[in-house]
Amino acid sequence: MNRTLKRIVIGMLVVIAGLFAVVYGVGSSLPQDHVAAVRAGFSASPEEIFATIADYRAYPEWRPSIERVEELPARDGNPAWVMLDATGPLPMELTESEPPTRLVTTILSEGMPFGGRWIYEIEPAAGGATVTVTEEGEVYSAVFRFVSRYIMGHHASASLFLTDLGGRFGEDVTVDVVR
Repeated sequence: MNRTLKRIVIGMLVVIAGLFAVVYGVGSSLPQDHVAAVRAGFSASPEEIFATIADYRAYPEWRPSIERVEELPARDGNPAWVMLDATGPLPMELTESEPPTRLVTTILSEGMPFGGRWIYEIEPAAGGATVTVTEEGEVYSAVFRFVSRYIMGHHASASLFLTDLGGRFGEDVTVDVVR
């Protein structure tokens, strides 16, 4: 390898190491916990929306990113499952259910870089319902905290969920950031 090529390679490695150090440093300064909430209105009734959200087995039918859902053994009597998509498995548990107004799912985060829960609140509204999804998340890895905050955004997954839910009912919904 000639001298110029070595300098270029070394320079690139220094830049990559520097970028990683910045990402790690900024990620380390971010809090592990976050709360993000989004909301959308639907013409479907609260009962229809609740039934759709609660039926996690049918998610692959209306959530394009979900390839399949596999049932897990119940945990303390609560349904549990794994959603599989392009990013890998996401084990979940239904931890609260108050038809037709509230559902809570919790990530079974053992060994994962993140955890937390999603709270689905369904309120009657003129001509249908309003759904608010609140993510109470925990991101354990400093690098993933950086990615979650500055690249993906804390609202992205819940916003996509509401958009997909709108598609399930044949609606184009407007997702608003609440928190």
